[in-house]
Amino acid sequence: MQTRNTKQRGLVLDAVRARCDHPSADDIYIDVRRLDPKISRGTVYRNLSVLADAGEIMHVRVPAADRYDLRTEKHYHMFCLRCGRVADAPIPYRDELDEGAAAATGFTVGRHRTIFEGVCPECREKEGR
Repeated sequence: MQTRNTKQRGLVLDAVRARCDHPSADDIYIDVRRLDPKISRGTVYRNLSVLADAGEIMHVRVPAADRYDLRTEKHYHMFCLRCGRVADAPIPYRDELDEGAAAATGFTVGRHRTIFEGVCPECREKEGR
């Protein structure tokens, strides 16, 4: 049984690695099903959770559907309110925000997550037509 879980987890991780578009769990499920038609949706979702908890992938919480990211270093994301696209924000992570929040509250802060919401260039272009 352990070998099966390891194989399935490997398939899920490979599916995330093969994409660069912050896929949803359903996107990953569809990709993995092409390789293993017997794998269940629940197995894919559980393995995504295990991989995120282990720090091998990042779970990105956005409106409509949670997404997954192979990049695990601290960084921000952009979310399109029209099409739901998720992209990495091209600005540096600000450690001083963690430090300031920790100093103000007494919490030990490991990271913060920021999602910038707006309209992506492609959707803006479509709206302009």
